Amino acid sequence: MIDGRTVLAVIPARGGSKTLPRKNIIPVMGKPLLAWTVEEARQSRHIDRMVLSSDDDEIIDVAHSLGLEVPFRRPAELATDTTPTNEVLFHLLSKIPGYDYLVVLQVTSPLRTAEDIDGCIGKCMHRKAGACVSVSLAEKNPYYFRTLDSKGRLQPLIGGAYHIGRRQDLPDVYMINGAVFVSQTAFFLEKSTFFTPETVGYIMPQERSIDIDSEKDLAVMEYLVLKRTHSE
Repeated sequence: MIDGRTVLAVIPARGGSKTLPRKNIIPVMGKPLLAWTVEEARQSRHIDRMVLSSDDDEIIDVAHSLGLEVPFRRPAELATDTTPTNEVLFHLLSKIPGYDYLVVLQVTSPLRTAEDIDGCIGKCMHRKAGACVSVSLAEKNPYYFRTLDSKGRLQPLIGGAYHIGRRQDLPDVYMINGAVFVSQTAFFLEKSTFFTPETVGYIMPQERSIDIDSEKDLAVMEYLVLKRTHSE
């Protein structure tokens, strides 16, 4: 709860995954990937209830072993490669109404902390924003990106300048890192999205913004965890 407002968190985790099979429960440093999100979310000061939305028996069993609530099984038609996330959340909110804020925590962002979760919730609340989404500084500034026209000539992707100059003179550019999505529940139900002109950003460092989609990402995650452990 935050300032008298109730907060529902959902961890969506369907069974299908083509790039990294069973990635939601793949073992990482002695525990399933799902556990990394559950353990940090449990330390949140603001989350009142946390649930899993899944269609998969094995994922549900792992969730139960972690003490994570699974109030229902997600219908198969809401667990396909093409199912929009907002449809999954509409289904969830129809089953679990009455919360003021909705928080979505993806399993594939395992290095976000409870501080990140609460920071994003707090920013949404205190800025009186309809939604707040976590972002991180882009590693490659898109002002340097180019497209090729029909004659093979380089064209700026954004802006109109052909010569950019020093990197330090460019504006900071942020990318959505997928770690934390927060919205007033009524706002989400009305807009059907977290992304509107009113959405604010919560900045996270790059070392906590990794998105797991490949074996290489898992290796990077392990490196970052060990690096963080040794620095503490």
